[in-house]
Amino acid sequence: MAALDTDPPHMWKQDSIEERGFAAALVCLEGHYQQSPVMGPQSIAKVMSLITKTLEKTHTYKDVREVLSKNLRIWIWLRRAISAAICDLNEKSLGVRSEPFVATRFIDITTPEVTALIIKNYVLLKEALQMLNKLMHIARNLLVTTNPEIPQNLSATINFDHEVIEAICLCVNVLSKGIDGEMPEDDASRVKLNEITELYKKVLVTSLQQAHNWIAKNDRNKMTFWYRVFIESPDVDLNPMPEDRYDIVGTTASPRCLYLQEEVRNWIKRNTVMCGPAAAICQEYFDAKDPEKTDLWFPHQNALAFVYSNPDATDDTPSTWNSDANEKFSQDWQYGHVSHELDVWWTQARLPNTTNMDNPQFPTTFLNERIRQCEETLMSRYAPPESPDDGGEGVEHHADDTTVQEWPTQPPQDTPHYAPEYDEYEEEADDDDSYGEGPMTGLLTEVPNILDPKQIEALHMIIKSCILDSAGSGPTRHGESLQQARCRIMLATECGRNLLREMLVFIAVWEKDEQSLIFQISSQIVQALHESCLIHHAWEAVRSPKDIMSPAQTVLLRLITSLARTAFLPSKKYNPDPDPHGDPESRLANPDFRLSRMLHYFYTIFRNRIVPECIALMRIQGEVRAETIDPADFPVDNWDLERAKDGLVQFLDFLYTIADIYPLRQHLIDYDAVYDLLKLLEGLDVAVERAPLPVNRRNDAAASASTSMPAPQASTSSNPPPPPPPPPPPLSEPPHEFPWAGIKGQVLSILAALLQPPPGQSSPGNPAVQLQIVKHNGIVALLNCCLYDDNNRFCRERTQLCLKWLMDGSPDAAAFLQNLITTNQNRNPVPGGQAQPVRIDGVPGEVKIQVRSANVPAPNANANTIASETNNSSSSKVETFNFEANLAASRNQAAALARRLEENKSRSEELVNDLLALTVSGEAAARRGMEPIDGDETEEEDFM
Repeated sequence: MAALDTDPPHMWKQDSIEERGFAAALVCLEGHYQQSPVMGPQSIAKVMSLITKTLEKTHTYKDVREVLSKNLRIWIWLRRAISAAICDLNEKSLGVRSEPFVATRFIDITTPEVTALIIKNYVLLKEALQMLNKLMHIARNLLVTTNPEIPQNLSATINFDHEVIEAICLCVNVLSKGIDGEMPEDDASRVKLNEITELYKKVLVTSLQQAHNWIAKNDRNKMTFWYRVFIESPDVDLNPMPEDRYDIVGTTASPRCLYLQEEVRNWIKRNTVMCGPAAAICQEYFDAKDPEKTDLWFPHQNALAFVYSNPDATDDTPSTWNSDANEKFSQDWQYGHVSHELDVWWTQARLPNTTNMDNPQFPTTFLNERIRQCEETLMSRYAPPESPDDGGEGVEHHADDTTVQEWPTQPPQDTPHYAPEYDEYEEEADDDDSYGEGPMTGLLTEVPNILDPKQIEALHMIIKSCILDSAGSGPTRHGESLQQARCRIMLATECGRNLLREMLVFIAVWEKDEQSLIFQISSQIVQALHESCLIHHAWEAVRSPKDIMSPAQTVLLRLITSLARTAFLPSKKYNPDPDPHGDPESRLANPDFRLSRMLHYFYTIFRNRIVPECIALMRIQGEVRAETIDPADFPVDNWDLERAKDGLVQFLDFLYTIADIYPLRQHLIDYDAVYDLLKLLEGLDVAVERAPLPVNRRNDAAASASTSMPAPQASTSSNPPPPPPPPPPPLSEPPHEFPWAGIKGQVLSILAALLQPPPGQSSPGNPAVQLQIVKHNGIVALLNCCLYDDNNRFCRERTQLCLKWLMDGSPDAAAFLQNLITTNQNRNPVPGGQAQPVRIDGVPGEVKIQVRSANVPAPNANANTIASETNNSSSSKVETFNFEANLAASRNQAAALARRLEENKSRSEELVNDLLALTVSGEAAARRGMEPIDGDETEEEDFM
């Protein structure tokens, strides 16, 4: 052991008892894990006691933290002990002993091998993991001091972050092998495996917390951590060719790997500047050392002094890029920014950029052709002659989704340090489910698949503190935002994009709501993407070719929708483009302009991909209903339809949020969003049969309860009869009958929001939207929504609201509806006394209605006699609403219309009420003969 100790005795004379005791324990631990020699049980217990007491003191006493955190020898020995423990754990868990100072790569080892090693070395692994967790806790606590910059600099000087990365790599190596899913058969082995798994998770959580405290408010440490996890990850090529690039996203070429690596590394060198107190501590340690004795754990004095600062640089020194420079370090020094390669990529990849600042929206005439293409692609994609290898090519036509524009935001609060905390972090089992496809690179990519929401908070806080502008230190002397530079690195590299995808999927898997901490931090991360004009790049990076919208995209849009109500909410003086012909950079600096282009981009996605593909599926459903194609040929299953519906629901929620914000509503009006929404209503009418009105639901429930709990009966036998077998589980509905439940209500809510008057006014409705609905023949689609559909409850009330504002101040809409009513009133009625069978939506079977002749006077306004006989053998087809069939049944409502006109009611209200009476008269008559249903199943009368 004496050969390992490079510190002269006089260096410890002034140390406190806490420093001496902790240092002695660390020296023993290094020798133990290096097996020179291995300590016995009693010695291990003594050392564990010293470590535990030190941990308790660093948690409780601020002065102990202050003393230990400023002792460079403590940091050196802490690193040495942790390094030895990690090497030992690698050998006992993965069968490969790592080496100090050498970055560990991800190890290719099978799950059974990992399981066998863990069970074999259970006792030693448990002791080593508990020790490593306590040491990492102490390292975390030592960074919480009055001046955290001093311990941050000291730990960075000895490269302590290398051991933190090694600890994370070790945990990911072990836990990502899926040992939770490969349980041994015997209970004792399962218990051992679960215990070691939980200990590894604790070490991973503590290591992430230590990394968070190490990078807090320290740009140099942030960039170093970013470099290690995204550019120098254990599973990426560290020696790329000069022209090798990261995987392409969209149509923009990714940065060249080698150039980005070198330029970021040079930036870290240039900015490795130590604060005065930390430099004095290091110099004192260096002076006390024997100059002839080499110390591998401490850098040379030349590296320690951080001599890379430019004495000639001032705040006025311009940033210049000399492409003819011979020496790369000098070239990057003159440029001053983090990376020229990164900046070149960002100017092309951002949205908007100089080539698409003013791209117009796709015309509505484009939609029908896209629907046809999507329908053909869906049918040909799953055609039997096609091989499985070609199955994914059918949707690649979405690559033509034209790049558009976006962007705004406001910063949130900074995150505090992790407070010193002495606990054992009781953790629950995690959910490994992920929607990622195939192996994904990145040191942190698997972390969301390993930890649960409570454990993973540190990872989200690390990402937020590194990329959110409000958590940064402001622009550099060259005007560069280092927070945004790190955000660009994250989106430019495969490791960063993979991590973002898994973090988004994590929210979906754990079903986190908007009040959860994980959701709120993720919203701030998305806000940082918006500030860097890279939301569109994130959208493309997390897409899945086989899905209309991937689960990660659905969560991303959900986060954006939440931000639209908070951080993205525009001011009353919202002006998306005050200077259309100004400098592109000044326009891009305007948050209102970035916000408008973001909306433009997402609505392009909605019109170009979401609506066409969903309507294509609906039309294929309609063809199955019409028996023109076989149900077995339906191209997708319920799983794909559920994902498509989830994406459509989230997009409609996003559009409703935008339509409800008055300054942003005009964008949807300018895009003629009414056309897409009406197309969705028409597609739903074609695809889905309206669900009938639920009858006797309460009585049915009571009957089922009585049958499930029969009254006791006297038994003539000593052995009672066996209970009846349980009913078979309900079969899932076939994909071609997928109901798209609730979509109509969302569409109608958006239309009502677009039609409503400006804030503070009750009338008239928006004239531009009124004209668009009339132009696109949308009144018929609206009237069809008045019919009851149990898949889309309360649609009639929403339709009533739409019709109210549609006719309020719109002579075109009023004339159209008046002509519709007049035309139906003037048709020849069926001869009196003759019963005519009609079909009423919401009522099963056919209903025979006896229609009174025109020359027979009505006895009174309420004498509307309907004799109904239900035909149980009626077909299951549902026809759209037929005005002719219900004409005679609505004569009394027409008379009521005339009386209301005499009472001086507004013309628009008369038309609305009359139309609703026409559409529901048959339905109301049929309901009168029915038994009452549950009150909570009826449509609310006071919806508006």
